[in-house]
Amino acid sequence: MLVAEELEMPLDRMRFSLAPAEARWNPPGRDAMSTGGSQTIKQMAPVMRKAGATAKTMLIAAAAKRWSVDPATCHARAGAVLGPAGRHSDYRELIADASSLAIPTDVTLKTPDQFTLIGTRPRRLDVKQKTNGTAVFGLDFRVPGMRFASIEKAPEIGGTVTSFDRAAALRVPGVRDVFPVSTGVAVVADNTWAAFQGRRALNPSFGFGPNASASSPAMSATMYELVQKPGAVVKSVGDARAALATGTVVRATYEVPYAAHAPMEPMNATADVRADRVTVWAPTQVPTASQAIAAKIAGLPIAAVTVNSTLLGGGFGRRLSVDFVADAVEVAKAAGVPIKVVWTREDDMRHDPYRPGSVNALAATLNADGTIAAYAQTVALSSIAARGDVANLDRGVDPGVIRGTGDMAYTIPNMLVDFHHLDIKIPVGPWRAPYANGNYFPTESFIDELAHAAGKDPVAFRLAMLPVYSRARNVLNIAAKRADWGSPTAPGRARGVALTVWDDTWMALIAEVSAPAGGIRVHRMWAAVDCGLPVNLDGIETQVTGAILYGLSAAYTGKITFTNGAADQSNFDNYKILRMHDAPTFDIAIVPSTSSPTGAGEIGTPPVAPAIANAYFALTGKRIRRLPLLENLA
Repeated sequence: MLVAEELEMPLDRMRFSLAPAEARWNPPGRDAMSTGGSQTIKQMAPVMRKAGATAKTMLIAAAAKRWSVDPATCHARAGAVLGPAGRHSDYRELIADASSLAIPTDVTLKTPDQFTLIGTRPRRLDVKQKTNGTAVFGLDFRVPGMRFASIEKAPEIGGTVTSFDRAAALRVPGVRDVFPVSTGVAVVADNTWAAFQGRRALNPSFGFGPNASASSPAMSATMYELVQKPGAVVKSVGDARAALATGTVVRATYEVPYAAHAPMEPMNATADVRADRVTVWAPTQVPTASQAIAAKIAGLPIAAVTVNSTLLGGGFGRRLSVDFVADAVEVAKAAGVPIKVVWTREDDMRHDPYRPGSVNALAATLNADGTIAAYAQTVALSSIAARGDVANLDRGVDPGVIRGTGDMAYTIPNMLVDFHHLDIKIPVGPWRAPYANGNYFPTESFIDELAHAAGKDPVAFRLAMLPVYSRARNVLNIAAKRADWGSPTAPGRARGVALTVWDDTWMALIAEVSAPAGGIRVHRMWAAVDCGLPVNLDGIETQVTGAILYGLSAAYTGKITFTNGAADQSNFDNYKILRMHDAPTFDIAIVPSTSSPTGAGEIGTPPVAPAIANAYFALTGKRIRRLPLLENLA
């Protein structure tokens, strides 16, 4: 859309392809290709607009040169250049001439009043392929001569396979080979089913690794102990500790569990390893990182590795890891034929870089007017930034902890956020809106607790601490107005609110809930989103709605627990996810803006749990301080 807008090209004449892993496609200022954190639109919007405007300028110059007229007398429209005296040339007629011209370094971009495509709701270019089955996801990809593989891994994260029955697996029809790899035992077969059946016949034994004693009750207890003492300072304003010593302190402790990404398409990748080159086809969020791991395993230079990205059936940060790509390359190298490695759902659940569980201890005092005088929050979690080694942290600080804690919009004169790293070897990683997805549940729930302690309406309490012309105040006002906040609800229902930010995208969310038979039912949600310049209105709405549903699933039931280093949950029978009948209705307001666009894919997840919990408190007078909600109804 951005290119088409500046190029003056109808969107239905645009085509797209996924770029291979090459440094020239890195986003500006980045040393790798990746998509995550809703950064793509923010990083690439200026690049795409300039590309479209540059091409248009060159096409106009080519037409003007052909017609011997001043380029200023020509303009572009609908994929063509129009000139004086009724001259007209389709872009296709001008491409060769335009390609020979010098590329201009300074071009003029459109102003918002000139937009015809940005800020509209065009038909998606990928709908046809995704509905007729021709869209190629990782699991769909095939290459001639390819075989399939599945890897038996130890149930304990970091454990090893100590013995297995190779002969029994080879007796399974379709199984071609069985051999050890770095992560377990690979079973190579003619199809996925045979590979899975071969795994079942292995009768493996396992050895424990570094997580032999890692169990959820002990991990949780350790975090509760950690938050009772000062940690590494993430943010400090004023003197929160001194201020807390002078007034009546409101305190609360919240816990968030580990969670799996649980994408619908399990991890998979296809690799063809030759003596002098490697080709990978993978549903990856990090093409160049996939290229680097493939080169390392194959023992070849980066330039000898081609990574082709396929569509991916759910990422949410899971495919920022390259473990599944490494599996495919290692097995293909040993097998000597192209290999598609497919993880089972159980592999996916048990060997995920999880959302870290956390415990938050919060304390605050209030001024006489009901605003917050001092606020302190101590967070304990296993740091994503540490990457399993506390030495990777700068003076013990994980800067990501600021998300959902110290980046709140509220004006608080004395504020302290500190942090403790839970030093275990359970892998953790980015999970839709990293850190904010867990931190905002305690933060925005506690803000509600403070509103109650002050005897204030939750929306009015927040507004009193927000700058008058701030984007945060604006989205909160819009959401409250659309939800008719303050008006009576239907009997047996109540509303709750949460206000969040993700990388300069702001959102206020209001949830209306009931409590049938001791449960929670979310009936409707109102959201106001300010993501800068709205490019594709349908895209924003579907991203926000999808992120809310993802957050609602995690808030309701999302929980991974561990026993002796192994995840207790393994599939959708014991890791429950949202069903269609659980979905509420939505009212999504997109704030008009001329600021640079920011992402919309993360912001919908963080406010979900606190908005629901706050509504449940308004309805029942009971405060939920542990997730998932349905397990911890007060």
